[in-house]
Amino acid sequence: MNPANPTQWVEEYEAKLADLKKKSEDLQENFAASSATVTSKDGAVTVTVGPNGGLQNLVLGHRAVELGGPRLTALILETARHAQKQAAEKVLEVFKPLGEGTEALQMVADAIPDDEDAEETDAYDEIDDEPAPAPTPPPVSRPAAAPQPPPVRARRRAADEDDDDNQPW
Repeated sequence: MNPANPTQWVEEYEAKLADLKKKSEDLQENFAASSATVTSKDGAVTVTVGPNGGLQNLVLGHRAVELGGPRLTALILETARHAQKQAAEKVLEVFKPLGEGTEALQMVADAIPDDEDAEETDAYDEIDDEPAPAPTPPPVSRPAAAPQPPPVRARRRAADEDDDDNQPW
């Protein structure tokens, strides 16, 4: 910048401002488009997550009903994890132009698990095919009834004329 030429300084400032405005608009547009959709290997589950990793859509295919509760749950969670990882990688790519080489960008990148770190498992292998047998209920036994005290009979008092002073004793 040449302090002797204020017009040049203003032009450079306006050019940088226009560049920042364009980068900001691109960032907003690309961030909004950073959702990810993943379908399980067998097509039974399709999960869509947003840029923040939040679930946006869950579609169960016709095969999902055949899996049963525990296997379907495991498959949904596994598919959601893959979708969240893809969305996080897209968000990281969106922010790279603004923070290339910064510690903040590296911290975000380190938070995304590597494929080598993640244990590659099949959701079907994690769940037993046979459900655990239902526990047998304990036998129903009722406690013996407590003995009842004999009924209390009201005592009749003989009509006594001395009781007129209302003293009970």
